[in-house]
Amino acid sequence: MSGMDDSLPESAHADVITDLGDEVFQIDTRMAGYDGITAGYLIRGERPCLVETGTAPSAPLVRDALAVLGVGPADLATIVVTHIHLDHAGGTGDMAQMFPAAEVVVHELGARHLADPSRLMASARMVYGDELDELFGELAPTPASRIRTVERTGVVDLGGGRRLESHYSPGHAKHHVGLVDSASGDLYVGDAAGIYIQDTGDLRPATPPPGFDLDVALASLRMFAALGPTRLLFSHFGPVSEVDETLERSAEEISVWVEETRTARRAGMDLDHAAAMVAARTRRRYAVLAEDFDPEVSAKFERISSSQANVAGIMHWLDKTEAS
Repeated sequence: MSGMDDSLPESAHADVITDLGDEVFQIDTRMAGYDGITAGYLIRGERPCLVETGTAPSAPLVRDALAVLGVGPADLATIVVTHIHLDHAGGTGDMAQMFPAAEVVVHELGARHLADPSRLMASARMVYGDELDELFGELAPTPASRIRTVERTGVVDLGGGRRLESHYSPGHAKHHVGLVDSASGDLYVGDAAGIYIQDTGDLRPATPPPGFDLDVALASLRMFAALGPTRLLFSHFGPVSEVDETLERSAEEISVWVEETRTARRAGMDLDHAAAMVAARTRRRYAVLAEDFDPEVSAKFERISSSQANVAGIMHWLDKTEAS
């Protein structure tokens, strides 16, 4: 690899890199200019692997962080995304261009959107409008020949006998996988376990439309627990060592939001009123939303875990599964 250094150098990019041990490095992708929103992870070794790319505007920053860590354009072996939402996979096409030797691994249900993002981008623009460019940018196509799909399970060779094992984990999205590192025991949870806020330890669900399904989401969390990971690596955001407690909390949070949304729906509320009610009734669960907390951090929290999007996803699921 290109000038690998075992220590983190003093550089303009060192502040986005965190050494997590076992040759795993967290990269803050600085989504929309914020710190602590979305993480990518480099597993450095014989066959370096990047888990999550972040958004398209983040790709140059991620490229430069990999360079700081000694991984040049010809060195990266694999890019893996937990699912194809734009905050996780939006930089895939750009990163594939920057690292021409890297294979791109994704669940089979997401592969077509990487090869031809036009439908995904059109749908996202309908939801986000002009804000799309600032938040996510444009997902560039990845050549189909560069994409390898996984199904219920799959394996990524990290070299030296080390493996990254994928496990299908829908509920947040139909194309979602969790990833277990055979050497470190880390489980990359994507969005299946929700949004973790390092500032406060808060954990909030991620239940946007159209892929949310309560029963499936809870089954995925039980599967994660059964894998017995040593640590959870959240794409939003960072490592958590209290595995069982965190997965139990994730299931509780999802269930609370579903019950509150169900109450609002049965009262005949539209989405705006339902989202406002659920936000108000769950507010005390999160220290980051306390009145005396830093309002900038609170705003960041709401931006990455929007009450409106969460309630919309639950409403969509309730409309499919429960009679009016």
